[in-house]
Amino acid sequence: MYEIFEQLLQKKGVSPYKVAKETGVTQTALSNWKLGKSTPTAKTLQKIADYFGVPIDYLTTGKMPESKTGYYLNDETAAIAQEIFENKELRMLFDASRNATPEDLLTVRDMMLALKRKERGDIG
Repeated sequence: MYEIFEQLLQKKGVSPYKVAKETGVTQTALSNWKLGKSTPTAKTLQKIADYFGVPIDYLTTGKMPESKTGYYLNDETAAIAQEIFENKELRMLFDASRNATPEDLLTVRDMMLALKRKERGDIG
């Protein structure tokens, strides 16, 4: 497990001292872990995992756990999110809509529908 910890240290460019200082895990605990004198407690593992932004399973196995379900509830939602992520203009519209009132959102929707109808030649 300590090898995985060392890999995370290298990736993040931090020292064990900095991890100890920022997580509250003692340097003695890290040293004993490195020397094989002890294994970290679940609480210590959680602090270290949180610090590096990885699941505890990663610290113990070196592998990210496979998700049984995707991040999104369904494929349609995932596709929409990906499209917004990849399209700068859609992202801008999405960000702008976050603070809009429901009435403003309806107005913008109606404007977009009118533009689509005009584009298709449905209106003059």
